[in-house]
Amino acid sequence: MSFASFAEFIAMGNHGLYVWSAYGISLLVLAVNVAAPLLARRRYLQDEARRLRREELK
Repeated sequence: MSFASFAEFIAMGNHGLYVWSAYGISLLVLAVNVAAPLLARRRYLQDEARRLRREELK
């Protein structure tokens, strides 16, 4: 399928809303799947550092 203009490409033959929202949701899910473990690791390391500091004070 070829498009005569960029606007037609964005419209995707009147299916643009569905197509672009599907791409957007997919990218959002992929970003969350990357970010969640990184944030969980950071939180775990901070909790462990806090726990070790508390143990040193006892």
